[in-house]
Amino acid sequence: MLMPSVSQYMTREPYSIPSTSSAETARNVMRGHLVRHLPILDGPEVVGLVDCGQLDALSKVAGTDLSRLSVSCVMTKPVTVWGSMPLDEVAEMMSDQKCECVVVLGGHGVQGIFTATDALRALASLLQRATG
Repeated sequence: MLMPSVSQYMTREPYSIPSTSSAETARNVMRGHLVRHLPILDGPEVVGLVDCGQLDALSKVAGTDLSRLSVSCVMTKPVTVWGSMPLDEVAEMMSDQKCECVVVLGGHGVQGIFTATDALRALASLLQRATG
């Protein structure tokens, strides 16, 4: 069986926000669209990643006002892959680096996002095909 590329299973055109946005904006976008990971962009370039868990934890810290905190202060360095990368390599990379998602790049910037949920969907699909 030929190994499929990560682009076959990624979430295409993920929601994103610019790095000039507030942490509150990031949390509102994630809540509004029921997503847990949000790429942070400067133009077409991915400069960071924020997840709902870190924002929820931060919002519980006394004196923290997410509306006054720039998302650039809380974002983490994203793990990026190319859409043409084999799915098994991406899954192994995610496991080795203990990351819940990677940002998938294409010819013109962010092509998608591949999360642990996407990986489970891919596993289910591949197992169904293998056991037919």
